[in-house]
Amino acid sequence: MTASTLAFTLLFSATLWGQGTAPAMSSASPKSAKPGDTIEITGVNLTADKVDEVYLTDHKFDMKIKILEQTATRLKVRVPPFAKAGRVELLILTKGDDPKLLEEPVYVVIEESTTEVGQVTPPPSAPNGATGSGKKDQKQQ
Repeated sequence: MTASTLAFTLLFSATLWGQGTAPAMSSASPKSAKPGDTIEITGVNLTADKVDEVYLTDHKFDMKIKILEQTATRLKVRVPPFAKAGRVELLILTKGDDPKLLEEPVYVVIEESTTEVGQVTPPPSAPNGATGSGKKDQKQQ
């Protein structure tokens, strides 16, 4: 039996027995993101009937992330606002009678957030030194 025949036989057997239908991630874009950013994940068998949840993990803490869009080959997810900076791996929790947490060889770097929770960003300066919309200024005069 040649190597290509053996590979085809193994692939056919795995598909026949249902093992070839497991969801799998192949890449994430962008490779780095800040809390609140969206990440697009590509792969196979990523449909809602196969994938229950997606997690980010640093191998100490698994963090569930929200799935925004989902197709057979693409997931769009949002990095939680409380995500810590560092390199994290993606995990998939499968659906079905025997759910499994699958560790995927896809990594993302979470960058440090520049905005802290509760921090207020001032509005941009108005022309000629005026502030705001002018409604408050009119009431004070």
